[in-house]
Amino acid sequence: MLKVGIDIGGTKIAGGVVDQDGRIVEKLRVDTPVDTRELSDAVIDMARHFRAGHEIAAVGVAAAGFIDRDRATVIHAPNIAWRNEPLKAILEDGIDVPVTIDNDANAAGWAEFRFGAGRDVDNMVMLTMGTGVGGAIVLDGELFRGGHGIAAELGHMRFTRDGLPCGCGQNGCLEQYASGRALQREANTIADGGGIGSALAALREEKGSISGPAVSRLVLAGDPGATEALRRVATALGEACGGFQAVLDPELFVIGGGVAQLGEDLLGPVRLAYETSLPGYGDRPIAEFAIAQLVNDAGLIGAADLAVGGE
Repeated sequence: MLKVGIDIGGTKIAGGVVDQDGRIVEKLRVDTPVDTRELSDAVIDMARHFRAGHEIAAVGVAAAGFIDRDRATVIHAPNIAWRNEPLKAILEDGIDVPVTIDNDANAAGWAEFRFGAGRDVDNMVMLTMGTGVGGAIVLDGELFRGGHGIAAELGHMRFTRDGLPCGCGQNGCLEQYASGRALQREANTIADGGGIGSALAALREEKGSISGPAVSRLVLAGDPGATEALRRVATALGEACGGFQAVLDPELFVIGGGVAQLGEDLLGPVRLAYETSLPGYGDRPIAEFAIAQLVNDAGLIGAADLAVGGE
């Protein structure tokens, strides 16, 4: 049985035909239109293309934002002008197969649980370090959605009182301290201070800014300034994971996103901060940490697997 998964991002729409074992049979990628009507049309056109070449049972769509419990309406999206958008109905009118809408972080987390780093556990938390921090929670083998369908916004846990302003309207959210954007901010701060920040400062002088991938390259090269920037961000994430452990008690934390490509350079300081923040550490079981395995395909694979219809 084949399903279509479509992952709507701020700059691109990635879609694929996915089998029941999470394998991608065919994949497409197009730019994300700014206009919401054009965006819906682009998703419909992509799904129709896949239907023309495959027998498709259902379509799953992953999008950043608050998705209602019926997985039909986008209540609010931060980067697309959707407010109480009946996206399921709009897409089903154009595709003529069952459509399911899901939060993009939930979809990616579910893919890792089913087919990636979390496939051997029953309780897992995934944190994605991108522009912000996305979250997904799997408890006893089920994706946790909460009473209104919008649980697991882990990046918007208030991490610091009266902290940095966040795009959600609050201050001090975790994603302001543990994201790819936070890594860039810390790198700039260290560059301003001289000393170990000399390589970062030279990079900024040459390129005009310090990008996340550039910081990662310097970390892999052993640069002390970039390594310190990563340690600060990883420490924030690890401290937050200690709190998540106290509430959710997962067996595994899966870390995804661009920063996660640093592997053990990231996980080492994350584990240290987690252990020192964990209530009762030394007298209780602790979670494992792993890097996400499905990378950029996780959202579309998870969306397809979560799609309802055609069974």
